Amino acid sequence: MRTSFIAGNWKMHKTVGEATALAKELVTALAKETCRIMIAPPFTALLEVSKIVKGTNIVLGAQNMAQEVQGAHTGEVSPVMLKDVGVTIVILGHSERRHVYGEKDELINKKVKLALSEGLEVILCVGEKIEERNAGNAEKVVEEQIKNGLKDISPQHMKNITIAYEPVWAIGTGVTATPEDADDMHAFIRKTITALYSPEIAETLIIQYGGSVKPNNAKELMAKANIDGALVGGAALTADQFVPIVQYDK
Repeated sequence: MRTSFIAGNWKMHKTVGEATALAKELVTALAKETCRIMIAPPFTALLEVSKIVKGTNIVLGAQNMAQEVQGAHTGEVSPVMLKDVGVTIVILGHSERRHVYGEKDELINKKVKLALSEGLEVILCVGEKIEERNAGNAEKVVEEQIKNGLKDISPQHMKNITIAYEPVWAIGTGVTATPEDADDMHAFIRKTITALYSPEIAETLIIQYGGSVKPNNAKELMAKANIDGALVGGAALTADQFVPIVQYDK
């Protein structure tokens, strides 16, 4: 039985004061929830938010990280630095990193390997653009992203990997893949992991859906057999929106 995993990606929003205020709201509102919950504030707020969520049922995530531990990498943040402020899981390969900042599979794979070697869990994001879907290449694109992103990752490390399927055309657009379309791709991802690793690893893998998840569609999405959670963007920025998503089964 897979435990549902709801993660909030705050992106480039929230000052330290705003982030700590929201974290306090969430700690109180979600104290009795049994699903897994993560929030990923901006780098500047990680330390203060860490103090608030420490010892609670909310884990602290980061939105990205560098591919090196230290060195001359102006503007980057290393996994060691993230761990130092309480981060336990990092989002890698997000569509904005891929398509706005030009990160390729090779770089993402390097980050995945480094994060795992440093003891961090990883949410690996995959997903196709609208033109790729319209051309009938959605599965091919996602399969390549998975194979390349997980290159040289051992079966033992897969317990520390979550995959988030985020169709690029549904992120921040208000458009959501139908639950059926999302579940079909999640099933394909599970099939791909079966081929790469084993049926057992595929069956236990947590696969999140990310793409305009809202309180009014979370329950229907989460009811699907292969959808185990959500990577929430805009709706993670207020307790009024995020709490009902976490409590989708209430």
